[in-house]
Amino acid sequence: MTLSLKLGLNLAGAMIAAVLLAPGAAVAQAPAGMPPAGKAPITHEALWMMKRVGAPIVSPDGKWVVFSILEPSYEPDKAVSDLWLVPADGSAPPRRITDTKAPEAGASWSPDGRAIAFTTKREGDEADQVYVLNLAEGGEAQRVTSLSTGASNPKWRPDGKAIAFESFVYPGALDDAANRKIAADRKALKYNVRTYTHFPIRYWNEWLDDRQPTIMVQSLEPGSKPVDLLSGTSLARTSGFSGREGETSVSLSPIWSPDGSEIVFAATTERWNAAFAQVGYHLYRVAAGGGAEPAIVSPASGEYGAARFSPDGKSLYFTYEPQDAEIYHLPRLSKVAWPQGGAAVLVARDFDREAADYAITPDSRTVYMLVPDAEKEMLYRVPTGGGKPELVIAPAAGGYTALAIPPKAARPVLIAAYGSSVSPSEIVRIDPAARKHVNLTNVDTAAAAAIDWRPPQNFYFTSARGRSIHNMIVLPPAFDPAKKYPLVVLIHGGAASNNPDQIGLRWNYHLLAAPGYVILMTDYTGSTGFGEKFAQAIKLDPLKTPGDEINQAVDEAIKRYAFIDGARICAAGASYGGHLVNWLEATTTRYKCLISHAGEVDLTSQWGTSDGIYGREITNGGPPWGGSPIWRDQSPITYAANWKTPILLSVGERDFRVPINNTLENWSTLQRMHVPSRLLVWPDAWHWITKPEDSRHFYDEVHGWLATYLKGAG
Repeated sequence: MTLSLKLGLNLAGAMIAAVLLAPGAAVAQAPAGMPPAGKAPITHEALWMMKRVGAPIVSPDGKWVVFSILEPSYEPDKAVSDLWLVPADGSAPPRRITDTKAPEAGASWSPDGRAIAFTTKREGDEADQVYVLNLAEGGEAQRVTSLSTGASNPKWRPDGKAIAFESFVYPGALDDAANRKIAADRKALKYNVRTYTHFPIRYWNEWLDDRQPTIMVQSLEPGSKPVDLLSGTSLARTSGFSGREGETSVSLSPIWSPDGSEIVFAATTERWNAAFAQVGYHLYRVAAGGGAEPAIVSPASGEYGAARFSPDGKSLYFTYEPQDAEIYHLPRLSKVAWPQGGAAVLVARDFDREAADYAITPDSRTVYMLVPDAEKEMLYRVPTGGGKPELVIAPAAGGYTALAIPPKAARPVLIAAYGSSVSPSEIVRIDPAARKHVNLTNVDTAAAAAIDWRPPQNFYFTSARGRSIHNMIVLPPAFDPAKKYPLVVLIHGGAASNNPDQIGLRWNYHLLAAPGYVILMTDYTGSTGFGEKFAQAIKLDPLKTPGDEINQAVDEAIKRYAFIDGARICAAGASYGGHLVNWLEATTTRYKCLISHAGEVDLTSQWGTSDGIYGREITNGGPPWGGSPIWRDQSPITYAANWKTPILLSVGERDFRVPINNTLENWSTLQRMHVPSRLLVWPDAWHWITKPEDSRHFYDEVHGWLATYLKGAG
């Protein structure tokens, strides 16, 4: 599978879900062109300062739910993130259970439900450490590790007497003293250089070094030291050993076996193949006492994710994607028998959608799955013996973005996060029989209710290639259908992504619409949520057909909606969306202006400088020197002689996914061709602009650019 860049920080959740889900619910309407009483247009401040609710972590007996709440701030280091606790039956409001400067991560319940473990960096810590908070007895959290290399992702042993966690260590260093010595020796060097003999050398926003992930087990007996399970093994000494790469970290994703004697994790020994082949992973098992060599659980190489055991301990479940000449495969829910292992068996059969998240009922008979479908995220279920999943809930808007079922509850308890583009994230309890949910939290209910925003409208059309193309329309505040509004075409990244009906910070639909624009979003060929073949169809056609479909979507929207002014249109996008904006610059003059953040302009230079390259060869038909015409024919810079549309360029200086060179090539070409253009370089940003004041200024720049060309404000 190639790199999938999901743009938009999904803060998914629900708080006015009862209204959104109720059939035939009546909503009071304000006069056309007037905001509803007590409501105001969204502002950057209203969006940014909404609290952000994390995913639910449910106690084993199903009685309690722990989750994080981030309380944002525009002031550096003033944001606060703590853990909160709420009863799963909704009998009491949530209460804060931590109150410290540093955030907590990776919260995990003890098997008896009396304590939680998490990682954080508190006073005196060199790096994040594992802490345990005893909720039954109260008091302060107690630190249980003190490692120079830090700790993450803590998991309790089934008997509650030890905790496994991950750490990043130097090759050959078998204990913390050895890691400290290597770090000190390198710090004492009088020169400063990075040296490499293998690809990759960078990842997202950082240069890589030779540290690698390992799994440690910390006994909770006083005076115990952590045991490193992997650093002394042949597997970890294999050239190319590493964990799975996520958006912000590399992880082995360890879990305990049901009897606590082993740990299962996902790893590769092919990291150095990334320059010329797919990097294959396996699930491994290793004795939890240390001193043993890991063994492969399932023979097929590919991408493994979300491994977890059934409550009865008889099966190991995971999502699996094969690796071959296709650019994308659905992550399909699979399992192997435990402890036998062996070939994986497909659980969700005859199902052309991915299992984005899943949870297993306490009787181990049913799997509930969260399934992206177009803009929504549905709840399905399937027998653990296998079959075609059955739809349980199709929300009227938005959808579920996290799911948990406690393994020791007397009956199934489904706890989830729910949200939409007008409903920030909230924790909910799902009733599958009634096909509805109720809120356990209402953290942002009042803030969301005060905003004049509407759920998106949806439509499909048949493209020139005969494909059914999904689109969303977002309307501005105080919308008046009798007026004519400029159109902003917002293009999602990926390409293996889509436009979800969820709140985002990076490109917030309603904030872009706030000055009086209609927003059009198109799920072009290559998007996910429409079946495997639709996502794969972008192979050997990375920009042309998606660009054509975006233009066709504009034509269709103008035909369908009389309030769109077809003479005033701008297109904007980031990452792959930025690539497509640059393609529109090269191939049409229908847009009054364009906005491209982190967009490539030259397929070849993007291949040569990005942190991931082989997936681009699969997409484009071989290496740049292999004779495929796509490298030139679908590079926007090839058609620079035709560039005329004013364009705003934006790039993070620390972005190694779409490095700054592509934006600088773009800028140089625009200036050479005398195209009106403006360049924003964000020294502290990487692929996304995450600092609050940078984000606020970014939206100011975007709104200013749109006003200049769509409203004549320049």
